[in-house]
Amino acid sequence: MTNKMHAGRTAFVSGSGKNIGRSIAVRLAAAGSNVIINGSSDEAACEETADMVRQAGPDALVAMGDMSSKEYVKRITDAALARFGRVDILVNNAARRPHKPFLDLTDEDWNAVVDTALTGSFRTAQAFLPGMIEAGWGRIINFAGMKAMRGYHEGAPISAAKHGIWGLTKVLSREFATHGITANVISPGQIRNDSDIADDPARTATIPAGVMGHASDIAATAAFLTSPDARFITGQMIAVNGGEET
Repeated sequence: MTNKMHAGRTAFVSGSGKNIGRSIAVRLAAAGSNVIINGSSDEAACEETADMVRQAGPDALVAMGDMSSKEYVKRITDAALARFGRVDILVNNAARRPHKPFLDLTDEDWNAVVDTALTGSFRTAQAFLPGMIEAGWGRIINFAGMKAMRGYHEGAPISAAKHGIWGLTKVLSREFATHGITANVISPGQIRNDSDIADDPARTATIPAGVMGHASDIAATAAFLTSPDARFITGQMIAVNGGEET
């Protein structure tokens, strides 16, 4: 999937300063796509990702901002469109995953999670879909999560947001399929972070494959879902989890 199939296209990847988001950004760049890099706080990490994108050949734009903020999302999407004209590939990866007992949750706790993952995905889709419609081509990838879809212990807003994303994605897939636009969800299993030096035996014990996944496994799935070969796949949730029950 690194044959420059996305030459001339532009991708937006939220939460792409490290880990899964960074891996997806670099993988799409290897396929020829310009990439807008986003993070909420670690600008240095986002600049590192942008450098990796540029080393692959395409252009990169760092657009910092919290995806839970309507104001920041508008700034970010406006900057992306001003620089590249349109965004062809939208990857909504940004999320918050705090753990707190349900009865201790505040409105602020709830809103911070839901606004980042769910409302942020709604706002970016609204900003970039007109350009996809005009081009007659587009790819949207949203993220769920195996634990979130099961029901996160002490993670009510996480599970609620991720179930909402699944519903949003199904709607997008139906409304925009005739415009050559697909919308799918990736649901990662247990994935090692960039900082992990080895698998956690306590976690691999529950994985039939016997190993934890890498960010590159998620990036490879994203690369396939944005490829010409995936033109007939839309409204689906793809579990990348080494065989764990979803």
